Amino acid sequence: MLFYRGLKPALVCLVFFAVMGLVRGSVAAQLALHENADLPGVQPVELDARERQWIRDNPKVTVASVQYPLYLFQDEHGHWSGLNIDVLKRVTAMTGLRFEHHESFSTDQMLERLESGQADMSTTLAMSDERKVFLDFSHAFGGAGWVFVGRAGAPSVESLEQLATRVLVLPARHALEDVIRREYPSIQIRSVKTYAEARALVESGEAYATIENEIGAQLYPLGLLKVGALVEGKWEAEHLAVRKGMPELLSILNKALEAFPAAELRAIRLKWLEGISPAPSPSLWQRIIEWGCWAAVVAGMFGLLSLVWNRRLTVVIKQRRAAEKSLGDQLAFQHALIDSMPDPIFVRDLQGCLIMCNRSYEEALSVRLDQIQGRLLIEIDALPEATALMLHNEFMVQLRTRKSRFSKRYLQLKNGRREVYQWTVPFYSADGNLRGLLGGWTDITQRRTESGCRCQH
Repeated sequence: MLFYRGLKPALVCLVFFAVMGLVRGSVAAQLALHENADLPGVQPVELDARERQWIRDNPKVTVASVQYPLYLFQDEHGHWSGLNIDVLKRVTAMTGLRFEHHESFSTDQMLERLESGQADMSTTLAMSDERKVFLDFSHAFGGAGWVFVGRAGAPSVESLEQLATRVLVLPARHALEDVIRREYPSIQIRSVKTYAEARALVESGEAYATIENEIGAQLYPLGLLKVGALVEGKWEAEHLAVRKGMPELLSILNKALEAFPAAELRAIRLKWLEGISPAPSPSLWQRIIEWGCWAAVVAGMFGLLSLVWNRRLTVVIKQRRAAEKSLGDQLAFQHALIDSMPDPIFVRDLQGCLIMCNRSYEEALSVRLDQIQGRLLIEIDALPEATALMLHNEFMVQLRTRKSRFSKRYLQLKNGRREVYQWTVPFYSADGNLRGLLGGWTDITQRRTESGCRCQH
């Protein structure tokens, strides 16, 4: 009855959301292409003559690939698929590079192929001091934390200190192995070939724990295992690793990643990583409303971001020397990427004053950047006084000690008590000087309410 009484306005709304859905659907269709890497409507990046000649001389780039579910794997037809494949398809459309995947069966074997020159690059290697000796790493295009995985019947592993005198099993040449050996010599490290072998040793009790990417740790049935805390201060950024001696390839990849639209990169990540926890199938009306809302939010966000960033970029370019011009594009990409993230993120200077934040931070505190920029947390009326003072004092301690902080905690906000996962890390200038703090948080309470995620505690 309500439909017939409000027939005319309902039809108007239906047409509007249908148009928005078609727009969103066209983007999704591009992302879903499996075989065709020549994506329509993709603008090629501007390459110099040396880079174009390199592509002509090297028609195929050999990629050493280890199957890592969601990021890189072979489907039932033997085709390579996953998040990293979608990223490489976009790079192909932007640059003309062609990638040929050669499967490796362990991280150690993949590194040997790169060292020996049998492969040109990899998409799943984390950065470490050992690997930087023979590899160059591109700009980051995402990342995740490391988590401890231990036996279900044992106390949950919360820190590396807890593993003193115990056996930690890691795949050979793990990205954290050198750091752990150097900083925690009392930990007994045992090397195996694969993560599967590491999990088996933990299940059997021959090892106390292993360390995995937090996304990958959730993909397998836990059985006798359980996921513990994040490894504090350790973050696995996602890079493309290129063997030394190929500066042209590294430059081409960096240009493509800099020009990668932040909204499309976020859509690719959501396509592969958001489905880890099963969710009920939405109805047709829910899909239409979701399409319409996302289209309106994305259009508004990018419209405002375009206006603000263009003005700022114009001023910056006039003040920079000609040799620093290339940094502008990189900063634009990083700023757009941060602003598109769903979790609140902020940057503070050495005095604790706010330098910048993303839209999620503004929405979480019900403020605007122009109202709080250049001010201390305790100088604005965005949080309860006790909460603001506590957080400000923590910032000051971190700036003095230069230590990162990762914690799961409860915070009293103006809209109630919230369970959050909070992180803050110092950041430095190119010459190594401390410049301030980068931080943010994930609202666990809101995520649990909205998605019904069944999380481990």
